Amino acid sequence: MGQEIIDKLEMLEEYVNNLRELQQHSLEELANDYVLRGAVERYMQIALECMLDIGEMIISMERIKRPDSYKEIFRTLGENGVLPETFARKIEPSAGFRNVLVHMYAKVDLDRLYDNLQNGVNDMELFLEYIAIYLARKEG
Repeated sequence: MGQEIIDKLEMLEEYVNNLRELQQHSLEELANDYVLRGAVERYMQIALECMLDIGEMIISMERIKRPDSYKEIFRTLGENGVLPETFARKIEPSAGFRNVLVHMYAKVDLDRLYDNLQNGVNDMELFLEYIAIYLARKEG
């Protein structure tokens, strides 16, 4: 299980790097370039899915009661000391945004997408760091 988590973390890091590169584009460029917008939406979706997958793997590994929804994965990680609770609460809405990207793609709000691109990527990087710290504690 540990190696699976590490593999997912490496994938997430790659997606975060791609999103970092896409941050240079303006809201106007995103609005007018459907290929660019599609790239942002897809990398955002798979990065969020990676985070949720990592959360589910840790919950399973720790034999923590499985949450009822994606949204509760981050909260569960916070309540069980995997993530700081304030951070877990802060990123909880990103699970809902993942659902919008997957199921309501025709209705993805451009401003929300751009905001997530400009501001949510920092949280993805923090998530990577917190999970790395957690894994180091487990091995220590």
